[in-house]
Amino acid sequence: MAMAAATNFCASASISSTKKTTPSLQGRTCSLPSTHHHFLSAGRRPARLSVTATAAPPSAVPQVDGATTSGKASKALPFRVGHGFDLHRLEPGYPLIIGGINIPHERGCEAHSDGDVLLHCVVDAILGALSLPDIGQIFPDNDPKWKGAASSVFIKEAVRLMHEAGYEIGNLDATLILQRPKLSPFKEAIRANLCELLGADPAAVNLKAKTHEKVDSLGENRSIAAHTVVLLMKK
Repeated sequence: MAMAAATNFCASASISSTKKTTPSLQGRTCSLPSTHHHFLSAGRRPARLSVTATAAPPSAVPQVDGATTSGKASKALPFRVGHGFDLHRLEPGYPLIIGGINIPHERGCEAHSDGDVLLHCVVDAILGALSLPDIGQIFPDNDPKWKGAASSVFIKEAVRLMHEAGYEIGNLDATLILQRPKLSPFKEAIRANLCELLGADPAAVNLKAKTHEKVDSLGENRSIAAHTVVLLMKK
């Protein structure tokens, strides 16, 4: 008799567990079969759970200093980081201007403006840190008023936007990549001019120059490139 009762109980529990009741929300209760069926004495039904479902509050969008992370980052951030990259083709008949300094060379940057690869790169790094459009959108190369323009105009505008947003240069690290000419004799003049344009302490601005080991257009002296990383600090 005990074995028959246990068999009937197991069959009853199996049938009960296949019946699923979809939980409802807003404080209603629903019964769900227990996930653990203990061996009970004959004639007893398995325990059932009573679950109360409550509606979760609308999920809030994560906030960063009062601004949603889904939109533009808040200007109240204590610091912001930006990266800039630029590359120009080198062609005969153009001046080679780097960081506002004219470098003697048989080739220069072909560009709509003066083709200053370093200043263009720095501008993009600052704009990127501020979550603003890049240099090509703010100073389009199909606008006649920028034809042959000195890139100092672009960097002064980037600095104005930086101050307007309440930031200043924390530090800046730039790398120039070109095969020729060697920039060692000009590095300090370039760095000093860059510091002046940025209104930055010389200790906060670093400049490196590297060759490209004669690889691709950079190594074959057909182009010049620059990378810049900038840290902006809240005033």
